[in-house]
Amino acid sequence: MPENRPEPVSTPSRDLFDLGWRPFFSQQIDADEFGLFKICRVTAVHRSVLHVLGVDNEGTVPHFAADRGVDGGFATAGDWLLLDPQTLQPKRLLRRFSLIKRRAPGKRGGLQMIAANVDTLFIVTSCNQDFNIARLERYLTLAREANVTPVIVVTKSDLADEPDAFRRAADALLSGLDVVALNARLPEEVAQLAPWCGRGQTVAFVGSSGVGKSTLINTMTGAGRISTQAVREDDAKGRHTTSARQLHRLDSGGWLLDTPGMRELQLQDVQQGIEDVFADISELALSCRFRNCLHGTEPGCAVRAAVDRGELDATRFERWKKLAAEDALNTQSRGDRRAKSRNGARVVKTGKPELPE
Repeated sequence: MPENRPEPVSTPSRDLFDLGWRPFFSQQIDADEFGLFKICRVTAVHRSVLHVLGVDNEGTVPHFAADRGVDGGFATAGDWLLLDPQTLQPKRLLRRFSLIKRRAPGKRGGLQMIAANVDTLFIVTSCNQDFNIARLERYLTLAREANVTPVIVVTKSDLADEPDAFRRAADALLSGLDVVALNARLPEEVAQLAPWCGRGQTVAFVGSSGVGKSTLINTMTGAGRISTQAVREDDAKGRHTTSARQLHRLDSGGWLLDTPGMRELQLQDVQQGIEDVFADISELALSCRFRNCLHGTEPGCAVRAAVDRGELDATRFERWKKLAAEDALNTQSRGDRRAKSRNGARVVKTGKPELPE
C-alpha cells in the first residue's frame, strides 16, 4: 500500500497540492517566481493544444517544448507549466519526478511520452484471453524504470470460472506486488483501489484495448465520460475507445490519467527496470564466470545452469532475453540517431563531418 505523503511546507497555495503539487516542484522555483507566473498542470494533450488547470485558471495553451534537462521533448499529460500571467503563454516546463515512456511505434522510433508525474501505475488486464504474462512483465518494467508504484488490476472477475488463478499468476511476477481482482462495473469492488487515489495522488492506467479500462474509469469517476465498446468473442480483443491522454478528477481528491490502448509496447532505455522485474535472473548473472556472459553457450554460465537444474523457469528466461535484447537494440538505435543528428549539425556548421575518436 502507498505510504502517506509528508505534509508540504512550501510557499505556494495549498490548492496546488490538490492538483498534485509536491515540494519537488517548489525546489525548482525561486520564491519571487511564485508571484510572477501562473502555475498550472497539463490535464490533456490534444493535437494542436494542451489543456491546463491551475488554482484560478483553466483553458488551453500552445504545445510547449521541454527545456534542456527535461526528458521527452514536449509537455505531456501530468506536467507542470509556468505561464505568463498576461498572455498565458507557457514559459517553463518543470522537471518531472516520474515519466512513463515507450519507444514510439513505426520505423522512425524515438521516445513517446505516456504520462508524467505519476505516483501509481494501474496495469489493467482481464480474466480472459487478454491475460498475458509477457505483456504484464513489459508494463512492470515500464513502471519500475519510471520509479512508479505498479499495481496490477485484473478485471472481468465475474466472467471467469476461477478468477483467483489469474490473480495468483499476476502476484507471482514481482515480490511485494499489489494485485487487485474486480468487476469494473461494481463501485464496491472498484473501491479496492481507493488507497492509491487520495488527495493530490496521480494514478495512470495502461493496458491493451478491451480489458475494461474505460468501464473502470467511468465507475471511479461516477460518470459515463468515456465511451465503451464490446469485446469480440472470438479472441477477447477490444477496440480503442480512448484516443487522448487526459486527467480526470476523482471524488477522493486524486487524479486519474487515462491512456489509449497500446497495440505495440516497445521498450527503450529500461535496463534498470528489467533488472528489477527479473531480479532473480539479474542476481544469478552476477555469478557467471564471464562478466560479459550472453547466457548462451559460454562456459560457467550461472543462469543457464539454473535453467538446466530446473531452478529457473525456461520460458521466463527466454522472456528476459527477449526484453533485454529489445531494449539494447532500441537504446543503441536511439544513440545512433543522436550521433547522426550531432554529426549532421557539425557538417552544417563546419562543412566537415565529425569523425569518431
